[in-house]
Amino acid sequence: MNELILTVDLGTSGPKVALFDQQAKLLASAFEEIPLLLFENGGAEQRPADWIGAIKRCYSQMISESKIDPKRIIALNCTSQWSGTVAVDQSGTPLMNSIIWMDSRGASSLKKLNQSLLNVSGYDALKLLQWLRITGGAPSISGKDSLAHILYIKDELPEIYSKTYKFLEPKDFLNLYFSGQFLSSYDAITMHWVTDNRDINHIQYHDGLLKMVGLDRAKLPDLVPTNSVVGKIRREIAAEFGLNENVQLISGAGDIHSAAVGSGAILDYQAHLYIGTSSWIVYHSPVKKTDVLHNIGTIPSGIPGKYMLANEQQTAGACLPFLRNQLFYPKDVLDSRAPPENFYLLADQLVETVAPGSDGLVFLPWLYGERSPVDDGSVRGGFMNLTLSHSRAQMIRAVLEGVAMNSKWLLQHVEKLAGRTFDSINFIGGGAKSATWSQIFADVYDRPIHAMKDPILCNSRGTAILALLALKRIELADIGKLVDVQKVFNPRKENRSLYDDRFERFLDLYKMNKPFFNRMNKKSK
Repeated sequence: MNELILTVDLGTSGPKVALFDQQAKLLASAFEEIPLLLFENGGAEQRPADWIGAIKRCYSQMISESKIDPKRIIALNCTSQWSGTVAVDQSGTPLMNSIIWMDSRGASSLKKLNQSLLNVSGYDALKLLQWLRITGGAPSISGKDSLAHILYIKDELPEIYSKTYKFLEPKDFLNLYFSGQFLSSYDAITMHWVTDNRDINHIQYHDGLLKMVGLDRAKLPDLVPTNSVVGKIRREIAAEFGLNENVQLISGAGDIHSAAVGSGAILDYQAHLYIGTSSWIVYHSPVKKTDVLHNIGTIPSGIPGKYMLANEQQTAGACLPFLRNQLFYPKDVLDSRAPPENFYLLADQLVETVAPGSDGLVFLPWLYGERSPVDDGSVRGGFMNLTLSHSRAQMIRAVLEGVAMNSKWLLQHVEKLAGRTFDSINFIGGGAKSATWSQIFADVYDRPIHAMKDPILCNSRGTAILALLALKRIELADIGKLVDVQKVFNPRKENRSLYDDRFERFLDLYKMNKPFFNRMNKKSK
């Protein structure tokens, strides 16, 4: 019982380092924000050196403040932002910044790959059939998957491509740093769209797919099973971190995979909603299904032997810091004040003074394009139906409602693919800390929302649980006992007709403005 699990959760905003006991109870944690580099051509990057530096500082802070003996740590497991690409040389040194999941510069390369007289929704029909049959999905035409990142480097940065020894997911780059091994796992490699996923327990690269997309197998990491023990950490790491040299490294998982476990929704067709920088609705599935028209489908999950439904809405929680930093407290010549530290708590209080519907104000949350339920890199966000009488409070509420409307749009297609309606949904991520937002989701979805305890730690908690599962300290049936519900929010009948009507208007706004966005933002596609 004295043995501990060390986790690293590398989110887009920065890494969170945490310690858990054998019951997946959090003992200590630390977080540090890191820069996000955005470019006008659709580029989105981060510096891997910033990841490693922040992880080291977080670890040192956590150990110093908690006074916990690091010799008690028996395993390390990493989760991270998914669908990113780090090009490294044979020594493991990055050759450029990491291209992250928000980057759409590979769209043109993917479009060139899909050029065909027989085209279906932007795909070469024959290639699409191959992808669907072998992988269970297909690369997003927005160019934001790992495959598109690598094709972008190959087409636009040929010197980098030539020098690259391996292209790694962010999680796999962390594992390389800690273990010295160039590896990926069945679940993490999915967004390269070159693996045969038909046998969930024996996933491997598919020669036909590699040839079809033009990728060199030698530049991709070897594969290990989902949630497996890959070996001991490097001696240098053990010495620097004050760890035993026999600390085991687990293969790790992407953030969507670990959150699915940390949400407690591990039974088949039990769904969870995540609101962080981005958003998704996920459930585990016993079978492989795909809805390519809405960019959703089942992929290998973080639990061995299971599939999970994957999808992602580009900007959800990210809309609130945009409102805070770009509109309310921009720190420019007009106003240099910093926002209050408890901005989000005060914002919730302000929202509670506003009636549902925000007095007709509608917010479109597509601030960086969209992936699900529409794969549309040109769509953009904004306030609609704005008047001189609208207040800051109504603008904030409209943002919360707009994200919820977009999420309901996705929910419709998720439930259709699942072939059932979810009785309730577990809610995690930073958004679930807000009782106000939780109630809005319950009202918009028209079903109970289970706000989970410590929702912002779900990724880390899921990562610790997966480590305990890999080490055989727990069984799959034990996971539900390790995750608690903080509060249940039930839908309010008096808001039903209002939000049903508002949802239809929300969909109308997308349909009517799609041609405009396409003309205005072709370069961003």
